[in-house]
Amino acid sequence: MSDNQDNVQSRSTMGTAGQVIWRFVAAAIVLAITAFFTPGFSINNFWALALAAVVLTVIDYLIIKFTGLHASPFGKGFVGFALSAVVLYVTQFFVAGYTISWMAAILGAIIYGVVDYFIPGDNKL
Repeated sequence: MSDNQDNVQSRSTMGTAGQVIWRFVAAAIVLAITAFFTPGFSINNFWALALAAVVLTVIDYLIIKFTGLHASPFGKGFVGFALSAVVLYVTQFFVAGYTISWMAAILGAIIYGVVDYFIPGDNKL
């Protein structure tokens, strides 16, 4: 019986790690597409993109844990949209090579939401 409980626990741990990795990959893809289509939003290189995806994932995780709100433009209506724009904007203060203006953050939140809607997968932790 103990072996069965250990197997269940290790599978749930691997599931969570897999979800975190998938969330990072999905965030990087969505962020790259958003930066490409948004004027006033630039990411200089791959490492800045990877670090920005990590920062976005961490900020989103912390927002979910402390407020219960998802920083997704379509997930929570106007609040999610505004939160997404703020998260996109604030990320530039943590990542060198990532620049975005307020207007680009607002437009980027719209594009991010549309692209995020079409990327498959469940991003819940």
